[in-house]
Amino acid sequence: MALSKAEELRKLSNDELSTEITSIKRELFDLRFKQATRQMETGFHQFKHARRKLAQLMTIERERQINADTASESTAVSSEQ
Repeated sequence: MALSKAEELRKLSNDELSTEITSIKRELFDLRFKQATRQMETGFHQFKHARRKLAQLMTIERERQINADTASESTAVSSEQ
């Protein structure tokens, strides 16, 4: 599994971003389950990759939320004047 670049992830739409976050969370759950049931002999680096990608996706999602809030606040201030 190659690590994703943040630039590539920023090109995703909001729906695709949410879907990808859900997918990575499910992948992490499955990895933890395999580790707990001792079905996983190798591939522990997958945890690191999945956590990193999840962090990137959640950061991009949060940036978009902040930008949307900032844009809505600036339009609200403009309409009040």
